[in-house]
Amino acid sequence: MEQFELAHIQRLFEVTDRMLPYARRERTTRVLEGAVLGNLFFEPSTRSRLSFGAAFNRLGGYVRETTGFAFSSMAKGESVYDTSRVVSGYMDILVVRHPEEGAVAEFAAATNVPVINGGDGPGEHPTQALLDLYTLCRERGLRPGGLGGMRIAVVGDLRYGRTVHSLTRLLALESGLTFVCVAPPELQIPDDLVRKLQQRGHTVELTDDLAEGIRDVDVVYATRVQQERLPQGSSAAASKDRFRIDAALYDKVCRPGTVLMHPLPRDSRGGVSELADDLNDRSALAIFRQTDNGIPVRMALFALVLDVADQVTDTDREARWYRPERFGVLDTRDVLS
Repeated sequence: MEQFELAHIQRLFEVTDRMLPYARRERTTRVLEGAVLGNLFFEPSTRSRLSFGAAFNRLGGYVRETTGFAFSSMAKGESVYDTSRVVSGYMDILVVRHPEEGAVAEFAAATNVPVINGGDGPGEHPTQALLDLYTLCRERGLRPGGLGGMRIAVVGDLRYGRTVHSLTRLLALESGLTFVCVAPPELQIPDDLVRKLQQRGHTVELTDDLAEGIRDVDVVYATRVQQERLPQGSSAAASKDRFRIDAALYDKVCRPGTVLMHPLPRDSRGGVSELADDLNDRSALAIFRQTDNGIPVRMALFALVLDVADQVTDTDREARWYRPERFGVLDTRDVLS
C-alpha cells in the first residue's frame, strides 16, 4: 500500500464507479479481448481467486489458473525467479498469492509483465484493502479524502491478518481518524503500524475489551484468527470466542447504523463466527456488499494497469441474457418450459 497516494485512490474509485454496470451484469465490454491473465494462487483461496478471474472475464479477457504448490513446478524445486519468467511468457498480466511474505515482490522483480499482489503471506493484501475502502466510502456516503473524524474499530487477529495491515496503511492517507484496535495482546496490531498511524496524525487506542472497543464507533472491521499463521504452540486461537460479535452485543453497545465489515471467510466451525449468523438480516452487515464490490474494484485496477480505462465503452453493449429476476434460487424447469 505504500506505493499509493490519495490521488491514485480517487482515480481508481472514479473508474470503479464506471465499471458498476459491467460488474452487475447489466452491460458487457470486450476491452481486454485477447488478453490473458495468469491467476497464480499458491495458497488456498475462494473469493479472491474467483473475484480476480471474474473481473478479468467481465472485461473480455481470458483467465488461466494454478492453485497450490502441489500442482506447480515449484513442487519439483523450481525457483520463484524461473517460474515467474516462464509464466510471463504465456500471460499478459499476473495475479500472485503466496504464503511467504516478500514472494510476490520476487515474482514482480523477475517478470516482464505487470504483477498484482493477491496476498503476500502475513504481509499485505492490497486489493482487499482497496475494495474495503470502496465499501466503507459507499456505506457512509463519502469519497476518499473525506473520512476525517471517523472512529474505526479493527477486531480480531491484527498481528497476522494481512487485510488489516493493508487497510490501516491505506486509511493512513486520510486525516484525523481514530483506530480502536481490539485484540488479545498476542494478536495486537504490530508496533510499526501503530507508529505509522500516529506519525500521520491519527489516534490509536489498544484494548482487549470487545464491548468497549466497538462502542461509539462508525465502522467495525472484524477478522478471523489466522490459525494457519500462528507460531507453533501459540494459545492465541483459544481466545477467539472472546471477540465474537452477535446481534445482542451489537444492539447493546453499537451506535445504530454502525457498519459491520469482514474480509471473509468467517470461521464458522463449531457454530462460532466472528460476526454471528443472527446478524445476517441486518442492513448494517456489509460483508456481502463488500465481496460484490471486489469485482468492479478489480476490473478498474486491471483497466488502469493495462491502460484501457478510457476505452471500456468502445465495445459496450447491453447484456442480452441479463434478467435480474433470475438471480437467486432458479427452478430449471421454468427455463426449459
